[in-house]
Amino acid sequence: MVAAVQTLPAGIVAEWVDARARIVASAGLPQLRVAIEAKRDWFGMTGGVTIEAGRIELAVLLDAARRQQRFVRLDEHRWVELAAALRTRLGELADRTFEATGGQLEISVAAVPAVRALADEGAEVDSAATWQQLAGKLAAATKLRPRPPKTLNATLRPYQIEGHAWLSRLAAWGAGACLADDMGLGKTVQAIALLIDRAADGPALVLAPTSVSLNWLDELRRFAPTLNPVVYGEASDRLATLATLGKNDVLIASYGLMTRDIESLSRIKFATLVADEAQALKNPRTERARAARAIDAEFRVALSGTPLENHLGELWSLFSIAFPGLLGSWEQFRSRFAVPIERNNNAEARAALAHLIRPFLLRRTKAEVAPDLPPRTEIGVPIALSSEERELYEDARLAAVAHLDKLAKNGDRDERRRFEVLAALTRLRLLASHPKLYDATSAVSSSKMQRLLELVEELRSEGHRTLVFSQFTSHLALVREELERAGVSVLYLDGATPAATRRTLIERFQAGDATAFLISLKAGGTGINLTGADNVIHLDPWWNPAVEDQATDRAHRIGQDKPVTVYRLIARGTVEEKILAMHATKRALVAGVLEGTDAAARLTTRDLVDLIAAQA
Repeated sequence: MVAAVQTLPAGIVAEWVDARARIVASAGLPQLRVAIEAKRDWFGMTGGVTIEAGRIELAVLLDAARRQQRFVRLDEHRWVELAAALRTRLGELADRTFEATGGQLEISVAAVPAVRALADEGAEVDSAATWQQLAGKLAAATKLRPRPPKTLNATLRPYQIEGHAWLSRLAAWGAGACLADDMGLGKTVQAIALLIDRAADGPALVLAPTSVSLNWLDELRRFAPTLNPVVYGEASDRLATLATLGKNDVLIASYGLMTRDIESLSRIKFATLVADEAQALKNPRTERARAARAIDAEFRVALSGTPLENHLGELWSLFSIAFPGLLGSWEQFRSRFAVPIERNNNAEARAALAHLIRPFLLRRTKAEVAPDLPPRTEIGVPIALSSEERELYEDARLAAVAHLDKLAKNGDRDERRRFEVLAALTRLRLLASHPKLYDATSAVSSSKMQRLLELVEELRSEGHRTLVFSQFTSHLALVREELERAGVSVLYLDGATPAATRRTLIERFQAGDATAFLISLKAGGTGINLTGADNVIHLDPWWNPAVEDQATDRAHRIGQDKPVTVYRLIARGTVEEKILAMHATKRALVAGVLEGTDAAARLTTRDLVDLIAAQA
């Protein structure tokens, strides 16, 4: 048969076949046969539709469902029409099915509802006993009406009650979860309620950044008096500590210690694993992520207000830990979702991914569930550089362009060029903030520093207290010196601050000890409640607005009773303006997958070069 395909002006694809082709049968759910067998870490699936005219394999049917095709070719001249109900149910199954090497179809626990729907509507399903157990657990979980445990020493808000119930149902089913509420909405207390529920099933493990570990200790003591928190890093004999873990015990371990001691930790059977600030696991190739995947836990939940920051690989890495198998292998996920969405902006792939993760990712924003939270106002503060600063910046920019052009002409590898581009961008960003950050001997004053001093003094005179964030500790050091010279009381926190000192600084600021709290963006993005401040100043824009939002949410969170104002100081005519312009596309990537709207592409080395090469 000869077929011709033509793309019509309206984007419709039409296919003409010769007169010998004909529709020989119609297939529905009663003609579908599916067999599911248990493998080591997943389930294999085979099957197909059998009609008098022949047989169509399940893989072909699923591919047709993904393409929304009504007819499937039986052979060169014959076609089979798929009934509407069959197409619908196959479409639901297709999103949860991946093809492995050799054409083997793989499915995970996430496919249980889709397979059950097939059986309920007439398909013949022959499944392994373990699959039937999962189906039974799902049926029982959907009937659960979980309530917060009576021993929880907290009154949950309505959305937190819903979050606890959602976690409880997924735990009863045997799936995995990612609780992705906005920062400041109380993900910790929802997880603690679940830990109380599951305490009788065995010990729990909480993984968290070192800076947040003591916060977990405090919160467990405060909200869960029936649980026994154990700080792994403080144990004199860690092996003995692991050997004695039992019911009601909650082991709190930093990601660093978990990575170092994974051989010992992986031998313990935990009832529950909670990975807090789970964006720390966003790179699947790191030892940290590999170690987290090796933890043996019956139920796993990731807590992260930013489960997706830069690209879809981060989402895959998070779910490879929280719910192994949900998104297939990395190659399967990359082929099915990452490339079509990030490179081609494919709306169908985006919708399919959003549909796939929706049951296992719960995301609520402050606007949705905390209408009583005071308003947050964002103000851009443009900084006009002096003529001396402008000359320094332009000289540095042109030098960077010349250097990068030379690397390109020499045929340097993209990895080296990308490294050099990022280094050049960092130098320009430092120069946009303060000439001394670029050249410590420079006598040129900083327009941004002068505007910051004016702003902080204005806020202080009005009785306000302020958080000041920068990703450059060298910048914060200069700011600290200038503010103290101006008589402003200051506290300082960065990644090198010990955990105990960090806690003391937070308590001092909350008690009213200082007007301004200078915090490095990385150190201050997690595990801090600083509602004593009602103003936030970002000295320099970061690539991803989600990181800045995390920092801002140290002040704009539950417990804040004053409106919060966020100031972003941006040097005009510099790379800072271009970074700020990129924020919209980063937010679009998150919205596209987590909220089902648009998507954005990942920055290439060429994109980064353009930030420098294009005249500001």
